[in-house]
Formats: sequence, C-alpha cells, structure tokens
Amino acid sequence: MTLPPVVARRAPWGVAVAVALLPVAVPNDAVLDVATIAALYVTLALSLNITVGYAGLLNLGQAAFYAVGAYTYALLASPQHGMHLSPWLLIPLSGAVAALAGLLLGLPVLRLRGDYLAIVTLGFGEIVRITFTNLVGLTNGPNGIADIDHPRLFGTDFGVEVRPYYWLFWGVAGLVILGSRRLEGSRVGRAWMAIREDELAAAAQGIHVTWFKLQAFAAGAAVAGVCGALYACKQGHVAPDSFGFTESVLLLAMVVLGGMGTVAGPVLGAVILAVLPYALLGFESWRMLVFGGAMVLMMLFRPQGLIGRRGGLAA
Repeated sequence: MTLPPVVARRAPWGVAVAVALLPVAVPNDAVLDVATIAALYVTLALSLNITVGYAGLLNLGQAAFYAVGAYTYALLASPQHGMHLSPWLLIPLSGAVAALAGLLLGLPVLRLRGDYLAIVTLGFGEIVRITFTNLVGLTNGPNGIADIDHPRLFGTDFGVEVRPYYWLFWGVAGLVILGSRRLEGSRVGRAWMAIREDELAAAAQGIHVTWFKLQAFAAGAAVAGVCGALYACKQGHVAPDSFGFTESVLLLAMVVLGGMGTVAGPVLGAVILAVLPYALLGFESWRMLVFGGAMVLMMLFRPQGLIGRRGGLAA
C-alpha cells in the first residue's frame, strides 16, 4: 500500500493529534485502557521489528526479553525481597538488563539463520519462562510477584488510574517510533538492512556482520525490557504465564500483518491485533477463526503486509 506523498507526510501528525485528543474525546476509562494496551503492543512490535524487520533475524523468543524487563522491575520494586527502588530508575534499568540478555542470546547464535535461528530463540523464550516458574525462592514461582510499586510523579501515585499510564505508554511509544524512523536512514539501520538482504554481500562490503547482529539483538531486547517494566508497574503483578510462546507469536503476527522493515507497519499491526479481541468480545467462539482466516488471506494476497515493502526475510 503506497500512500500519496502529501498523505504520507501528514498522516503521522494526524495520528499524534488523535492520540493526544483521545482522553478528551472519550472519557470512558475502559476505552482508554484498551488504547493503553495498544500503546504497549506498538512498542513491543517495534522492538521485534528491529531484529526481524531490519536485521532479518527470525526471533521467536521476544517475550523472553519482555519477561526479563518485567521481573527486573518487579523484583526491585515490591515486597518480594523488601526492595522499593524508584520506578523511574527501574524502567531504563530493566531495558539495560534485557539488552544484556539479548547479547547473551546473540553470542551463541550468530552463525544461525532462518529456521534454525527461530528454533533456538523459541527455546530461549521457553527457558526463561520455565526458569522464572521454577525459581520459587526468587520469583515466587508460578504465583508470580504481587503488590508491585506504581510510579509516582510530583508526589502523586499513579495507582490504578488509567490516564497517567495512557500518557506514559504512548509517550514511550512515540519515542520508539521516532527512534525507529531515525534508525532507518542511519548507518546502523542501513547495515542491518544489508545483512537482511544478503549477509555474504554485506560482509564483502566491509560490514562487521557479527557486531551489527549483536546490536540488533541488544536494541530489540532493550526496548522489550522497557515494555516489561511498564507492564509490571501498571498491572502491579507479574507471572510467568504472561510471557509464553503465544505472546511471541502474537508480536510476530503484528509485525508481519503491518509490514516488516517499516515503522508504520508494526504500529498498524499492533493496534489492529491489540484492539481486535475487545472488538470481538461478543463473538468468543468465532474470534480465533476470524483472526486465523485474516492471517491466511494476508499471506495469500499481501504477504508483505498492509504497509510493507515487497520481499521477505533473508534466509
């Protein structure tokens, strides 16, 4: 789908205005809560787009980095171990810990591509989830961690109010969108895309493939870790079941549906798939059929996604 240049330039500003005016136009907290969840998934989809869309690394374990960020925040801001560090310190710290996890994953899998890389990252995601489930003394096992501290701003506790989280989540999503746009034209972004298209050709042109792959893993993991911290501070409770394989597949579906390797594509895919379950609340028995049928039709008639470019992942 190619938009006219004038529309393409003005559309982001229109979306930004709509996001800013939504709390004023729609006072319903339930609608704002769905919009807040959509913002979280927008950021998560963009984090996966870094590794899958830009660098061409098929990652099926993105939920693991999401979990690392959430548990980093929960362990350091809850009664679980009597620690209550500042949420504003823990949000970037969670991203840094997740980035380290991304580097640890990236190092042993640098020589893998395609299906083999997908299998290893899938296994990594399950290892992280099972580890958090079994470390009962540290993470409270399958029951998870409760009573997690909420952020405070100017002496006001966010608590369970929807609006502060709406602005926080969309603010972070906006920063990640701007960062992704800058990445597209940067030296790092162009190197990732060269690796995606042809790794051997990229190496022949002097691109340090190993280093740039590690950067992709670390950057995608860092953003997912920040999302995990945001999820933990909003929900006030985290449990291993929230970060299973299904979550990773959902994130990949968002990126594929919208269009890999673009910014607008994952944003659109995330909004659609985040809102769809709530739009089909009265049709629970048909919801997965509608979702599966839509994905099949997409693969048949528009495999590059709604706003994607022609071409796919590098093998």
